[in-house]
Amino acid sequence: MKRAYITQLAAALPARRVENPAGRLRKKTGIVARRIAAEGETAGDLAFRAAEKLFAAGVERASIDFLILCTQSPDHFLPPTACILQDRLGLPRSCGAFDYDLGCSGYIYGLGIAKGFIESGQARRVLLLTSETYSKYIHPSDGATLPLFGDGATATLVEGVAAERPGLSGFVYGTDGSGAGELIVPVGGHRHPFATTPVEETRDKYGNVRTNRNLYMNGSGIMNFALDVVPKALAEILAKTGLSKEDVDYYVFHQANQFMLRYLQQECGLDGLPYWNDVAEVGNTVSSSIPIALCELLKTRSSDTLRNIMLLGFGVGLSWGGCVVDLTHVQ
Repeated sequence: MKRAYITQLAAALPARRVENPAGRLRKKTGIVARRIAAEGETAGDLAFRAAEKLFAAGVERASIDFLILCTQSPDHFLPPTACILQDRLGLPRSCGAFDYDLGCSGYIYGLGIAKGFIESGQARRVLLLTSETYSKYIHPSDGATLPLFGDGATATLVEGVAAERPGLSGFVYGTDGSGAGELIVPVGGHRHPFATTPVEETRDKYGNVRTNRNLYMNGSGIMNFALDVVPKALAEILAKTGLSKEDVDYYVFHQANQFMLRYLQQECGLDGLPYWNDVAEVGNTVSSSIPIALCELLKTRSSDTLRNIMLLGFGVGLSWGGCVVDLTHVQ
């Protein structure tokens, strides 16, 4: 049986670079600058650019059996942005395509979907795209969220490889919908439509301004959620894969911010172990954060040495997911 492996990775960032003001928040979060989509530049545009990098590297368009796009900032309510990308990218009409709506855990879910398609014989090659333009949801005077989130997209080719060991393993998933309001854009869907919901502007005690049409995040609530679920998920992944903490070649968690990542490293007992924490130039890119980190990791380490990489995503939903990936087949 062929097993699902990641064989290609690419990322695309907007051209516009916005630097965060020097000060306490920048020092705490570790986010020096973010890439912000231009007016009229969409998640679909960024995903297109990321995918084109793979095709420029030699991937054949006709070989793609499925296109999956993770985004919470689609080009339209309908049709799916993935269907539009199938045409823009010149993929065959025999290629399945769909969007799925997830945030910081979305890359893990996408890998799980791709693994299922490939190892059940439904597809040979799956193009997994992630793309977000959260900046379009953020009020320009909301200092609680504006300095944290950046825009970006990634493309991951997952394909069947004749191998004895799995390329994607140890998957864990979880959901706590009772915390949906901790990270939300309240107005804009059919529950509270733009047309019939009055705009309400609020200013918090720190002077941050937002309306009910903007992104709201309860930072302390998200932090407590992560501290609760991430250590447990890590232990579950180790148990499923039979690995020890020292067997893992690198830990790559959702790149929320430097403060949260350091705290999770300590809470998970990972001090002194290879642990990725690099948000300085991109910030929190939601579903794209883990694959962007993998692209950067591959610039520093040979793929031959990256046999057991633990991935953990957590955030909006509230949702979390994790797995172990083998990057030794990445070209």
